[in-house]
Amino acid sequence: MHWRLRRAAAADADALAMVAAASFLETFAGVLAGPDIVRHCAVNSAPAKFATWANDPASVVTLAEHPEGAAAMGYSVLTVPDLPIPPEPGDIELRRIYALSVTRGTGLGAALMARAVADARASGMTRMLLGVLGRNRRARDFYERQGYALVGERRFLVGETWYDDVVYGRAI
Repeated sequence: MHWRLRRAAAADADALAMVAAASFLETFAGVLAGPDIVRHCAVNSAPAKFATWANDPASVVTLAEHPEGAAAMGYSVLTVPDLPIPPEPGDIELRRIYALSVTRGTGLGAALMARAVADARASGMTRMLLGVLGRNRRARDFYERQGYALVGERRFLVGETWYDDVVYGRAI
């Protein structure tokens, strides 16, 4: 399938928030408590959050749309790193990269990653960082296939529960 990837604008915030909440629920149902998922999405995937990133010149938000009808199916967010590792000049964080589960096996994840790397390079960045739940083997396998290696760890609070994340990095 040929996915339509484009730079998102603040006007896309509602669509981005919808995909963010749906993909977070799909990914973490059965892993995180339901009320924690709802609270997390209400705060961290609110339309205002996406509008802020879209308007921030240091961030790049990419929206993936279905080729027929342009329904939002996935997204990524590149922004200034906020990770517990010593920053290096040229670092950028892939804060989010999600796609709805119906897109698995279609190449959308790889397309979003390739676009994020291209956008980061175009901005003069030299290393991409990301954090992921340590026990999320599907995501970790994907990142490792994309050339990422472990560079650190962090604790991440969702609702009332702390989770162990790993931090990956890769030269770009």
